[in-house]
Amino acid sequence: MTDWITRDDALQALLEHTPATLGLDTEFMRTNTFLPRLALVQADVGGRIALVDPTAPLDPAPLARVLADPARTIVMHSASEDLEALATWSCHIAHLFDTQIAAAFAGLGAGLGYQKLVFELTGIALPKTETRSDWLQRPLSAQQIDYAAQDVLHLPRLHEELARRLEQRNMSAWLAADCERLLAKAREREPDPQPQLALRGAADWPRERQALLRRLLRWRDAAARRHDRPRNWLLDDAHALDLAAQPPRSAEELAERTRGLRALRSAQREELLAVVQAPLRDEDLDFVPIPPQPDARERKLIAAMKEVVAAQAQRLDLPDALLCSRRHLETLLATRCWPIALDGWRRDLLHDELLALLPS
Repeated sequence: MTDWITRDDALQALLEHTPATLGLDTEFMRTNTFLPRLALVQADVGGRIALVDPTAPLDPAPLARVLADPARTIVMHSASEDLEALATWSCHIAHLFDTQIAAAFAGLGAGLGYQKLVFELTGIALPKTETRSDWLQRPLSAQQIDYAAQDVLHLPRLHEELARRLEQRNMSAWLAADCERLLAKAREREPDPQPQLALRGAADWPRERQALLRRLLRWRDAAARRHDRPRNWLLDDAHALDLAAQPPRSAEELAERTRGLRALRSAQREELLAVVQAPLRDEDLDFVPIPPQPDARERKLIAAMKEVVAAQAQRLDLPDALLCSRRHLETLLATRCWPIALDGWRRDLLHDELLALLPS
């Protein structure tokens, strides 16, 4: 039996006696907007399955209070995008148990999908027919409702089994730390101050060109948020690189070179031209340069560091990627600064061995 919640009194009644552990999932759409559009919130409340409709005139405050209660554990699978969608409804989670991350700590593999994990731990094969549904349509089909309900129906069993396995492996605290890191990232909604670092192809550019590229990417992020449009609809990476490498000299040239960008209208083109043509200031030149691709000597060092990670991962029966990614090793080599992402339990395992490999 699945409850369809569209009224405030029904939501209040659902949450009146909420247990200490709550299963949660969301459905959202993100086709033509910057922020996800929350379409559905599925909850397992003590065995009662409810589908809460955010498109109805509902006050989310009762749900927000439950999710923000640190005494409650909210069980979700691969929660990062769901957390962002929930934030658009003013809902933030205090204590998360992510079953995908837990599965990796339990030795079941990294990035395990919900259907595979359910089958692995329960033997139940779930349908995949509605993964590309239009969740904003109303009414939802019977197939959509069943699919949405299944997404939370099995979370209590997954939580119970995974928590047991992590307790046996003495990794419960590690999972808690990683889930808290995920929640902290979701709460941090400020734009990336160094977006140019993702475009490694510009690593050999002069500093002034990298500064202009960073300025363009920061404008793109701010404009996308302001107009609620996908970043790439305003300015994709290829166009950003092109404009920074060779700034347009006129509005006509800019219009010609950015033809086809569906959200870049005349007003935005005027803004973009001003951003491209404005002289660089001192604050523009205060940024983190894009690290170059590792040379042959550095690749050998990274390979040696990866061996350290692999040895520790094998000893712990964990995926290498859960312990430390190649990107973090490259950051450590380029900056000689310990990455924040490797703080906590990872630092205890890796710090001394990895730093011992770096040349003095």
